[in-house]
Amino acid sequence: MAIKHWPEGDRPREKLLTRGPEALTDSELLALFIGSGSGGLDAVQSARRLLDDHGPLRKLLDLDAATLIKLPGLGPARACKLVAALELASRHLLADLERGDSVCDPGSAGRYFKLRLRSRPREVFAALFMDTRNRTLAYEELFTGTIDAAAVYPREVVRRALLHNAAAVIVSYNHPSGRAEPSQADREITHQLQQALGLVGVRLVDHIVVGDGTPVSMAERGWLQRDPSARS
Repeated sequence: MAIKHWPEGDRPREKLLTRGPEALTDSELLALFIGSGSGGLDAVQSARRLLDDHGPLRKLLDLDAATLIKLPGLGPARACKLVAALELASRHLLADLERGDSVCDPGSAGRYFKLRLRSRPREVFAALFMDTRNRTLAYEELFTGTIDAAAVYPREVVRRALLHNAAAVIVSYNHPSGRAEPSQADREITHQLQQALGLVGVRLVDHIVVGDGTPVSMAERGWLQRDPSARS
């Protein structure tokens, strides 16, 4: 039975308007972008099949446009809608920090870096440069590595901090495998970065590891030295 013949309270669009988007299942939300089904299936059934075959939702939406286009029931127009919707959502969530708002806690910084880095297939080391009031000056991706490793050069981080006239820095990198637990090597590079930045009067506010689930803040774990000049 076509969706237009469903009881009004069960139709995805009407359900969203009356009960809010959080009331919709993943397949119902996806169906709103698909618009109509294919191969004898309605939009919700087509969405459910996509999720069964290529999901769950995050895995499906991490695919690039060229891959989405090839999936049954999508094609260029629908694939572009999905990619554009994701980009709009990301820009909306990033807007506060990118307009110069203060980064006040590990949670907000972790969400920022997770949006930037979680879906990347290789390790990326990034930095958020800030002024004396922890307001954002610039975001840069400084180093890119293999699937499980990215070399980090403290001298380059210092150089970029000076270029932006930054007073503070938060650095982050992703674990494409999904496991966000920092290694001993991660802790050592954190100390090296803190010492190098401290020599030019720049604070390392945090080092955040992004994976599945909640990002890990090394500052929250107590792994940043209080005195950057102290030996580890």
